[in-house]
Amino acid sequence: MALTLIFDIGTAALAILVAYVFRWWSTAGFPQAWPSLAATSALLFALSTGAAFYVTGVHRQVWRHMGATDAMRLLQAVALSALIYLPLQFLLNRMEGIPRSGLFIAILLWVGLLFAGRMMALSRSTHMPLQLFRKVQKDAPPAVLVGDLESVALAIHGLQTSPDGANVRVLGIAQTDFAQPGRAVRGVAVMGSVEDLEMILGILEVRYGEVPWVAVTGDARQPRIMNRVLEIASQKKTKIMALGSKGASPRLEDLRTSDLLSRPKRELDMTAVAGLVSGKRVLVTGGGGTIGLELAHQCAALKPESLTILDASEYNVYRANLSIRRAYKGVEMNAVLGDVRDVPRVDELFRQVRPHIVLHAAALKHVPLMEQHVCEAILTNVSGAINIARAASAVDAERIVFISTDKAVDPDNVMGATKRLAEIAVARVAKQSKLTPALVRFGNVLGSSGSVVPLFSEQIAAGGPVTVTHPDVTRYFMTVDEAASLTLQAVALQNPGGAAKLFVLDMGEPIRIRALAESMIRMQGKVPGVDIEIEYTGLRPGEKLHERLVYNHEKISGTEIDGILEVAGVNGVDDSFDLTLASLIRAAGKRDRNEALALLSRLVPEYGARRADDQKEAAGA
Repeated sequence: MALTLIFDIGTAALAILVAYVFRWWSTAGFPQAWPSLAATSALLFALSTGAAFYVTGVHRQVWRHMGATDAMRLLQAVALSALIYLPLQFLLNRMEGIPRSGLFIAILLWVGLLFAGRMMALSRSTHMPLQLFRKVQKDAPPAVLVGDLESVALAIHGLQTSPDGANVRVLGIAQTDFAQPGRAVRGVAVMGSVEDLEMILGILEVRYGEVPWVAVTGDARQPRIMNRVLEIASQKKTKIMALGSKGASPRLEDLRTSDLLSRPKRELDMTAVAGLVSGKRVLVTGGGGTIGLELAHQCAALKPESLTILDASEYNVYRANLSIRRAYKGVEMNAVLGDVRDVPRVDELFRQVRPHIVLHAAALKHVPLMEQHVCEAILTNVSGAINIARAASAVDAERIVFISTDKAVDPDNVMGATKRLAEIAVARVAKQSKLTPALVRFGNVLGSSGSVVPLFSEQIAAGGPVTVTHPDVTRYFMTVDEAASLTLQAVALQNPGGAAKLFVLDMGEPIRIRALAESMIRMQGKVPGVDIEIEYTGLRPGEKLHERLVYNHEKISGTEIDGILEVAGVNGVDDSFDLTLASLIRAAGKRDRNEALALLSRLVPEYGARRADDQKEAAGA
């Protein structure tokens, strides 16, 4: 700003000197004291220019971003300079010896120098010097682009060459790798690094009268950088967007919660899975739920002979049927309403479809609700899984995948205990038949029904407060598409005719729920604790501070597929297991809660031990 102001003042003094000397030379001649008169006039005009340009804010303009509005403000500042200069000159010497036309000539010369300097800057950065006189669309949102040099260059090229980019005006770049302020990337100035973003937004706010949007691309979508950008953007009360692309057409899109995960996006090779699914009959239980529907979509894309979904929810069946038929018109689609608890219904469906591949995603998963509805959790999560495994075995299904959860490890709650028991029960069914199941454990699916993400979104939209159970609670998270893709990859790791295999998905590092809540608040341009409060409600029944993916006695090893680990452990059961399991299911069917809990505790000793400890604590209290 100082350099540009010096240039403008210097050219003003030069212009007035040249104009007066020219007029004296071309007319009657030089007055006797012309050197001091010229110097005094130049000094007065320079002071007038400095005052006028400072008041109008011209010194804050960034030449590389000049537009028609800037040009108009520049002319206004020139006029104000003349209006300040004339009375000062008159008071000094009543304009004696000053050629009246000299000021007019000086202004013409000065304006030419001002615009020439700015057009040279535009030409160096954009190769479009006449951009100075082009009017930007009024509805084009101004934006600062944050990202690494390569991603930024590709993004700006796409914005400048595609119709979709016409309504976005990129004002500057905050570079995530080695920042080189002063350089321009395809005509847009590098204004600093991510740490300079607050300053950049402040400068552009003064310059344009509003805080520009922040658009992230490339490395800026890494959680560490993203959280910093979110913090700055929320402090400045501006919108943060992601620069995505559809083919060669980039566009600004809403930031996704998945961008907050501390994990790189995996590019999975689906060739092996495609070879197994293509031309086969696939059945997905719970096919209308979050993970089940995504599994169904990914299977449909691999061209199976037929795709059947089973779900107990009428709305879920309707929604899944509609979305898959719309997206995959060539796939034979069967949407079936039914409950995995209903043995005759399940057996009839399996006899009709005779699936080659079964993906069992149906389950009751809401932890506090399952503490209240113990028998329902047992009937769906345990009995339902056994029903599906037996039906698959009866029709000689080639492969079956059972979806488990991290809450099955050292379970503190009914939901986790039932899923752990289901792991053991399905493996036992397989041992007694030709079935070869893959048991897949993973953590929370981001944005699934009942998860914290939709809840936080609703609470933020309502103005808060956002409720978090405990400031230190953590959870594993994975996007639904990655979870489904890796689950399908587990199909390729099965050995037909072999024993059941237990796999765990690489969930990355656990996420602090408090940090997730704060980031989601910032995504909406709000400041946590200022605009929207965070309230701590205490852990709910059955909840743990931290989840684990494996037991202490289980050993994990890598597989040929990135993101899938194989678990080896002792899952031995005694001779009374089958009888106790049958008693558990009968007790649940009679809705005998106390008996069901006692039998569940016996079948899952880890849960039984924790339940006994809780009862002792309650008695002591």
